[in-house]
Amino acid sequence: MKITGIKVKQVEVPLIEPFRISLGVITHSRSAVVAIETDEGLVGYGEGAPAILITGESLSGTADVIRAFEDELIGVDPTDLEKVYWIMDRTAAHSGCAKAAVDIACYDLLGKKAGLPVYKLLGGHQNHIDTDMTVGIDRPEIMAAKAKKHVEAGFDTIKTKVGTTFSEDLARIKAIREAVGDDVKIRVDANQAWHAKEAVRLIERLNEYDIELVEQPVPYHDIAGLEYVTKHSMVPIMSDESCFNSKDALRLAERRAVDYLNIKLMKCGGIREALKINAICEAAGIECMLGCMVEESNLGITAAASLGAAVKNITRADLDATFSLTDFPFKGGMRVENTKRLVLSEEPGFGFIGFEK
Repeated sequence: MKITGIKVKQVEVPLIEPFRISLGVITHSRSAVVAIETDEGLVGYGEGAPAILITGESLSGTADVIRAFEDELIGVDPTDLEKVYWIMDRTAAHSGCAKAAVDIACYDLLGKKAGLPVYKLLGGHQNHIDTDMTVGIDRPEIMAAKAKKHVEAGFDTIKTKVGTTFSEDLARIKAIREAVGDDVKIRVDANQAWHAKEAVRLIERLNEYDIELVEQPVPYHDIAGLEYVTKHSMVPIMSDESCFNSKDALRLAERRAVDYLNIKLMKCGGIREALKINAICEAAGIECMLGCMVEESNLGITAAASLGAAVKNITRADLDATFSLTDFPFKGGMRVENTKRLVLSEEPGFGFIGFEK
């Protein structure tokens, strides 16, 4: 099987409502959807969803890089995943979202060629994964009401964004805990908003309301600060922006700088690199969470859920982006059961059908 062409379509879908984190406000899902065509008539679909607040990539730039990849990948077998990876790596430095789009499409083709769903190719630990539901930054009473609504709908884990002031963040977690009761897990994501010593002090106060973990409390580059928080906090600490690739994961694992690690396909460049990150973490005794960008559609979420379901060391999921979309741009892929459970298709590949008309 050989690649004969790579088509790119820029897709934009409004969110149900604006989503605020400490780094800024997101209003739309924007992604570059690719269709890799082959000489055997099979087509593989992938998505690159650039989160400019996190990765610094733009939608137009992502599409341009994918077009550069096409020039180098014509005639290559898309199931030769290692060859595809190194061609992309020498063509463009970094560019995780563009690489993820092509990588996901190649795994889709591998599954179609093998006649197996991708989650089975990746390990087949199970065919589903349960996700949390995220509440963006707002006034405490509004965040509490949203969290309560999500719990009433069936979610048992709430991830809440924080990162404004000490008193506001404390009020947010207090209000959410009072609204959802004692049996619901609360995950806190600061998106790099705090300094190390400040983080330790605030996390201690936040844990008065029984929080499960705190994600990325300090700036991404402050690995020493992340290590300090992890060593001085009774609450488990998870990295996100501090880990883009397997080299970052190895550095964090060597320093025991985190308790958990959040993998995102759009940060690391796709499934191939995500598997390496997870392997490093598993060897170091660090459990992983499979996360997503707000900008992703059901296409990217299906690919992430397939990996999250497939391997045992990925014990948590934050794959709730599709719940915020006003529309699904793509047919097929995973389906939702019992509100929080993402169930993978048993069709070959990811089970994608094509664009909604």
